[in-house]
Amino acid sequence: MKANFSVSLKKVVDEFSLKELYPVENLEEIKVTTADVNRPGLQMAGYYEYFDATRIQIIGKSEHCFLERFTPEKAIDRMRDFFAHNPVAVVIARGLPLEEAYIELAREYNVPLFTTNDTTSEFSSALIAFLNLHLAPRVTRHGVLIEVYGEGILLLGESGVGKSETAIELVKRGHRLIADDAVEIRRVSSKSLVGSAPDNIRHFIELRGIGIINASRIFGVGAVKLTEKINLVINMEPWDVNKAYDRMGLENQTTEILGLNIPSLTIPVKPGRNLAVIIEVAAMNSRQKKLGYNAAEDLLKKLGMTDDFVTNTTQKVEAFE
Repeated sequence: MKANFSVSLKKVVDEFSLKELYPVENLEEIKVTTADVNRPGLQMAGYYEYFDATRIQIIGKSEHCFLERFTPEKAIDRMRDFFAHNPVAVVIARGLPLEEAYIELAREYNVPLFTTNDTTSEFSSALIAFLNLHLAPRVTRHGVLIEVYGEGILLLGESGVGKSETAIELVKRGHRLIADDAVEIRRVSSKSLVGSAPDNIRHFIELRGIGIINASRIFGVGAVKLTEKINLVINMEPWDVNKAYDRMGLENQTTEILGLNIPSLTIPVKPGRNLAVIIEVAAMNSRQKKLGYNAAEDLLKKLGMTDDFVTNTTQKVEAFE
């Protein structure tokens, strides 16, 4: 899934408190479109065959010392070639001193030039993490995202099944709400999804019969959270007497979101079921599985049952139901 997302250069500058060496007026209009960064050592040596000007360029101690090996005239020529390729932005790490002639070159080619006191490695890793989050592929799902015992639980289901009511009960029990109704999901790496709420509806919950409430105002700021990794998807659906639900926990269900398969459960809803408690148990059981313990497998081992026996038994139970 490929989509074009961008983040303004001004947002990058504000996030890292970068000091402007050559300020440009339209920082809000300059867009960063890739999470990759570049240290232009090869370019300063004259190699531009695979140079990507859309990457933020970071000049550290190595590049700085490399330029000092040249005569002032030759160093300026190398930097002129560099700025002439119009990189989206250049950041000088470690607060290293920069020749006034280089700043003039940035002005000549209108290249944003900044400095930071952070080390090159620290700034690079923080910048890549920031860009990965803001440029990540994303999708919005109708559901509820809540943190339960440190697990990000995404509740999905048709409208009116009870997702928001369950979320309110979980918040009352000390857990934290991330998003209600619309969950913005981003794929921040090849293994992780992070969910958040759109800015305009953050911390608001709709309860039929009551209306809109603000969870942070009613339950306090400790009851809400801005973002959370999605560890488990719970599909809530009305109880269907003709459907066989998993009773042993041996089935490994997953839900595909943005190309990743997230562990999932299907929980039937009917009067008398305490969904908040069920979801708490599901969260704790999910953590145990990640730690290598599966209660169903442990029970079967203690009963001396083989996998074939369990499969046959499960099929008979499903046929009976």
